[in-house]
Amino acid sequence: MREKRIVPGAGAPRRVARIVQERHGNDIELFDPPFYRREFEDAYRFIIDDYRVAPKEIALFLPCAVRKPYSQSPSHKLFRRIIDGVLAPTDYHIVIFGTCGTVPAELEGMYPYRNYHYMLGKTTDERVRRDFHRIEVYRLKGYLEKTRDTYRHRLAYCIGPFRKAMVEAAEETGIAVDLLPSDPMIERLYDIDCPFPEGSLSMQGYIDEFREGLERLAGMIRAGETTAPEGCPERQGPARA
Repeated sequence: MREKRIVPGAGAPRRVARIVQERHGNDIELFDPPFYRREFEDAYRFIIDDYRVAPKEIALFLPCAVRKPYSQSPSHKLFRRIIDGVLAPTDYHIVIFGTCGTVPAELEGMYPYRNYHYMLGKTTDERVRRDFHRIEVYRLKGYLEKTRDTYRHRLAYCIGPFRKAMVEAAEETGIAVDLLPSDPMIERLYDIDCPFPEGSLSMQGYIDEFREGLERLAGMIRAGETTAPEGCPERQGPARA
């Protein structure tokens, strides 16, 4: 067992809770849950109270990543290749959400968003999981309300606890968010024998649905439509797959 240690730096000291190996075999130091830390709430309040989000046709909500900055993680590089192969940069705005809170992607370099490592999936403490859900629903609700008139379409690509938080936030605000991958696809790829039964968003079945959903949105923009793409929920309702 590796000894726990304290990492100095801006803001409150961060305790390295454990060290795990990523799928490529590299060691990753996991800190205590970031959503409890004051600097994450302060950064979130700046985004909600002071930061201007430019209007776009589409908001794309993507889950945060262990590797920082998020855009340089293998998963986000893949997601962005898919997005840029379908949509014009002027049509969409990426928003990162999860244990980091709710962060416009262009702020990924702002403290504290590139100064932590944490994996909720490695946590077995149910209290921590409940706290994450409560805090993230609050932060997603705040962002959805702030940007109620900023986007015409919202699509969240997520599974697991992040998806549950998004569903509840959308239901409580009444703001429609289309969800991908679909529930049937998640059920088809579900493997109870895996450490993460729902798998990874980089899995081919999920990626194919993501691309198809983006293509439907792109077609709607070109046609000037405002209804939900086929296979996604109607925009008058809350989030569901």
